Amino acid sequence: MKTGPSFSYRVEPLGSSHDRTAFHSGVPELDRYLHQQASQDVRRKVAAPFVMVDGDGGILGYYTLSAYAIQLAELPESIARQLPRYPLLPATVLGRLAIASSWQGRHLGRLLLMDALHRSRRATSEVASVGIVVEALGKTARSFYLHHEFVPLQDHQDKLFLAMAAIEKAFQAS
Repeated sequence: MKTGPSFSYRVEPLGSSHDRTAFHSGVPELDRYLHQQASQDVRRKVAAPFVMVDGDGGILGYYTLSAYAIQLAELPESIARQLPRYPLLPATVLGRLAIASSWQGRHLGRLLLMDALHRSRRATSEVASVGIVVEALGKTARSFYLHHEFVPLQDHQDKLFLAMAAIEKAFQAS
């Protein structure tokens, strides 16, 4: 369990013991997903949800990871020229990321993002991925990902990408 300035938390796979109904981020789509869809996605192997919980097991935030295929032509030229010329490349999609409204503004989003990037990086030793793809829901989310060095894809400015090479470099430096 990790500790912050005034709280302790851990990030773990979503399980049946987690009280999902108490979670509210203020974004109905993200709340509805955790309340109604996440468990089905786990059973069907569509997404792997991870929850950040406090010492009492209350959900502070969550994110999901899934396998993805990205078209080489979607990537910015500066990234695409460093990759093989395959029409589709393996990637990881960060499908959702949400923080409970009562915990927003405390940098938990950054902690969850770092956990997702670290987990994705570790997984590349067994399942290849050229990077992380995320679709930002709104301007605030888009600014958050841009701040963390994601870059927009060619024809879809709300779909962003962070190369695995950049993730590896960041974790090696820390």
